[in-house]
Amino acid sequence: MPAWICARCAVQYPDTPAPPPSCPICQDEREAVPPGGQRWTHMAELGRDHRTDIRTEEPGLTGIGIVPEFGIGQRALLVRTPAGNVLWDCIPLLDEQGRRAIDELGGLRAICLSHPHFYAAHLEFAEAFDVPVFLPRADERWIPRRSPRIELFDDEVEPVPGVIVARTGGHFDGACVLHWPDGSGGRGALLTGDTIMVVEDRGWVSFMWSFPNLIPLDPDTVGDVARRVGRFRFDRVYGGWWGHVVLDDGAEAVRRSAARYVARVRGVRP
Repeated sequence: MPAWICARCAVQYPDTPAPPPSCPICQDEREAVPPGGQRWTHMAELGRDHRTDIRTEEPGLTGIGIVPEFGIGQRALLVRTPAGNVLWDCIPLLDEQGRRAIDELGGLRAICLSHPHFYAAHLEFAEAFDVPVFLPRADERWIPRRSPRIELFDDEVEPVPGVIVARTGGHFDGACVLHWPDGSGGRGALLTGDTIMVVEDRGWVSFMWSFPNLIPLDPDTVGDVARRVGRFRFDRVYGGWWGHVVLDDGAEAVRRSAARYVARVRGVRP
């Protein structure tokens, strides 16, 4: 029996004889069911006309995506450290090319995820590389497939020494970021998925309750997210898609973006 994958959000659900009647993640107001209705696939079918796309983002950081684009189009990030590698966020396809590339880069030590929209096929990766998956307890209700490999945490976890995954809330109650202190040439990098969204103007970021449905977050929550990441030293911000990167002065970009967002929500215009 296949583990069914939602064609809209690319999240994988349990093995069952028939596809689930619906995708709870897409039915939530933060996502959307396509106009044509719910559609399902599985990894074997997906692998017939898709393949993994491996790109170097910077020394020690590798992007892993899918071509042609599938679901919401996100890519994962492989953070390489002397203590082992961490896969940040996930994609719905693990093919031979992707497996071989990860092995050649040192394998995996742990998997961590920013929020449910990027869960994808995380348990397939966990099983293939024999590693734990760290998820925030605040988002436990959204876990689509249960497994003893899943380890819940409250506010933060250190999947390998020196790398911290911290819960910020915002987009989801358990929404997280990953702080990689060795990133950006030792100046630090923050990996955010769309917990903190790197926008088209690459010097800025933004925050939303729902991106596809354009539902904003309240000012207090945005301020809290900015304060929670303010304790980290980072120069670069990696969002959840190819090219969504603040290349320098990332900490200041988050600070001024939060201030701008709060001002606009409160009706202050330039």
